[in-house]
Amino acid sequence: MKKVNVVKSTEVTVKPFSLAYFTQDKERPASIKKVTKKELKVLADSLGLVYSDTEITLSKKLLNAYLAKR
Repeated sequence: MKKVNVVKSTEVTVKPFSLAYFTQDKERPASIKKVTKKELKVLADSLGLVYSDTEITLSKKLLNAYLAKR
């Protein structure tokens, strides 16, 4: 059996419902920086990766699409 508390209507406070009380704000970046082919080539060289120009172009397109979607 559960215990029940009985209260008077004068003891209850009514506040308007606000969705902000139940959600968390997400931080959005002020601006999205695009990735350049030069940056990808420098990164690949620093990691010691072998690449071709078509692979760099594909990587650039994929990363920019991913960043735009976020």
